[in-house]
Amino acid sequence: MNKLTLLIFLAVLSTQASVLFSVTHAKGPDSVKVLTEVRKEQLIHMVKQDCGSCHGMSLKGGLGPTLLPEDVKDKPLLFLQNTILYGRSGTAMPPWKIILTEQEVLWISQGLQRGTFIKKNGANKQNNEQIAQGNDHEK
Repeated sequence: MNKLTLLIFLAVLSTQASVLFSVTHAKGPDSVKVLTEVRKEQLIHMVKQDCGSCHGMSLKGGLGPTLLPEDVKDKPLLFLQNTILYGRSGTAMPPWKIILTEQEVLWISQGLQRGTFIKKNGANKQNNEQIAQGNDHEK
């Protein structure tokens, strides 16, 4: 992990400390925990703010590549999940497995492909709440 990646990871980790310690995650391979509406809102905020700090606030790219639906829809879901969980060596993309569960990463990956995190014609908090109500872990 290069110095820039480490610095970015530490900065993001510090901003997510409250989320990390306030949310309990199901443990073990057989346990499945339904994402709560509160957790989905936290994940939406995290993607927009923390991912947006490198991928652009509108996810159109920046230090990291674009995460627009048309650019990630054909990428295998497992590729997106692994990239989020384990990061990308030699880049500024840190591993998020310390903060996120596999189920949360699946929900984020599916959301990236659907455009969940993209503002559409003045989308606001109400729209985010409607998005968060979907429970996509069953798809």
